Amino acid sequence: MTRPFAAFEFLIAWRYLRARRAEGGVSVMTWITLLGITLAVFALVATLAVRAGFRAEFVDTILGANAHVTVYPSGQVDGNGNMVKGFTDYDAMTARIRAVPGVTYAAPMVRGQVMVSAFDQVAAGDVYGMAQADLAELPRIGKGTKAQGSLDDFDKGIALGSELARSLGVAVGDKVKLISPNGPKTAFGQAPRVKVYPVVYIFTAGRYDIDKIRVYMPFTEAQSFFDREGMADEIEVMTADPDHVEALNDPLLAATSPNGNLWTWKQSSGNFLRALTVEDNVMFVILSILVLIATLNIVSGLIMLVKNKGRDIGILRTMGLTEGSVLRVFFLCGAFTGTIGTVLGLGLGCLFALYIDPIFSFINYWSGGGVWDPSIRGIYNLPAKLQAQDVGSAAALALGLSYVITIFPARRAARMNPVEALRHE
Repeated sequence: MTRPFAAFEFLIAWRYLRARRAEGGVSVMTWITLLGITLAVFALVATLAVRAGFRAEFVDTILGANAHVTVYPSGQVDGNGNMVKGFTDYDAMTARIRAVPGVTYAAPMVRGQVMVSAFDQVAAGDVYGMAQADLAELPRIGKGTKAQGSLDDFDKGIALGSELARSLGVAVGDKVKLISPNGPKTAFGQAPRVKVYPVVYIFTAGRYDIDKIRVYMPFTEAQSFFDREGMADEIEVMTADPDHVEALNDPLLAATSPNGNLWTWKQSSGNFLRALTVEDNVMFVILSILVLIATLNIVSGLIMLVKNKGRDIGILRTMGLTEGSVLRVFFLCGAFTGTIGTVLGLGLGCLFALYIDPIFSFINYWSGGGVWDPSIRGIYNLPAKLQAQDVGSAAALALGLSYVITIFPARRAARMNPVEALRHE
């Protein structure tokens, strides 16, 4: 019994694929099918890489510039019967939080909204009052690679996001005016609080919505500016494993009781992350259909090949070739096309993911710029991240469809009656 996929079966299949149309081959159809599979697999790999890169960049900017867990207070009534919302024992509470296993960072903070003015330009600002040492530990803020200025002078001024600084037209050393509507009460009502600060540090967090609005101010200065003397509005917490931040809920609540409440980064960004997951699944299904359509060309090509090679099939069968051998020969014809197309598509997709920055820069230059608007998409460039799982799933899908679809025309060739095939020869 001839073993499956014998050497002569590979030889015959390869000969049929290379045959010119004048010799009864379908080389043009084979090339079209090969190109279709290559482009479909390329599109699938490129989309999966961009999808993974966008998700990773989005999550990294969240975790690098925001707290993994925010501890905020519940309202309390002071001795005068007024509702007070804030932590008065923030130093002790911060120390207890830092002692929780799995916590890598904890810092008290004062929050407030202001109008930022400079050179007749006005913009909204979200002020974070933090100590210099705590700000320096934030990965995308204090340790940013695109920062301007120095945090050593932070106690003498404020820090601005790069997009906010650009919209105001200020640089390190310039002065800006902060205007808060919640100023001192006068006989004519509540007056705004206005103060001028020098800009000592400009950071780029990598997220447009952060860089466009965020302002950092020294903690004690923020307490004075927002009239929060002796209090902190919240405590920022970072963990060693932000993907499983829920595991720290009970220890953190125990450390912050009875006045502490928790809000995790997954709760604040959960809807967007779920939307990304749904979009990822839909895109994979759509591109899988594209791969299926491309592999269906194998069927039409093999049917034409079987029809053109009817005489050869009859001769091979009369020479003793079994139905199984004929099936395997034409299965190999389709499998060769699917495999080569898949390999080429994977190669192009991986190259696209690896060199996406220069490719996108060329497209942006050729189109005159403005292809990628960070104010809409949130991040500054189109990221891509190659993952072995994504490449493997794309290869498995393309190869699986190619092999399964090839079986049907190959079975038709194997069942061809040699007498009928040679009747008119």
